[in-house]
Amino acid sequence: MSGAAATGRFRLGVFGGAFDPPHIAHVALAQAAVSQLQLDQLRIFPTGQAWHKARTLTAGEHRLEMAREAFSAVPKAVVDGRELQRAGPTYTVDTLRELRAEFPAAELLLVIGADQAEALHSWRDSGQIMQLAIISIAARARPVRAGGNFDASNLPAGRLEPVELPSMPVSATDIRARVAAGEPIADLVPAGVARYIDRYHLYQAT
Repeated sequence: MSGAAATGRFRLGVFGGAFDPPHIAHVALAQAAVSQLQLDQLRIFPTGQAWHKARTLTAGEHRLEMAREAFSAVPKAVVDGRELQRAGPTYTVDTLRELRAEFPAAELLLVIGADQAEALHSWRDSGQIMQLAIISIAARARPVRAGGNFDASNLPAGRLEPVELPSMPVSATDIRARVAAGEPIADLVPAGVARYIDRYHLYQAT
């Protein structure tokens, strides 16, 4: 039964990230979100200028194409490049506002990891984020810490839907370091992403 059939509303998942590069844990989370949350569509947003990251991200066109390669086999997933077109820092609340205007009858579900959930209070207009979207937390590497910054009791009633995902301690930081060191990454990223990184010589030491 589709999400729309179950709830009477179009369920639209929102999954953002630097995807620098996208890896197998990102894909596993996307697949789990579509299945467990009964999504009718999952929009995947490579971030533009990330306000919370000190380092400079790889060029947006590369991250967009890698995301398309990575999520091409995920049912109902659509890679959306709009955040890359925005001037200035990228904020999740702006994307949610745009989606609410485009899909006024949809149920928005923001898919985030446990580490992001702990920092959610620091995001721009976090209170509105929690009003606009159901928060769907996936504990990819660890559960939300007791006493952490994210307190589900602060959410409006019915605004939390978890995603169950096995521990997958894979990180984009480690993958970039492996490429720079000439080490293999075939077991950490989808095959299309590995080919793209090699073709464009991304993350190689200068």
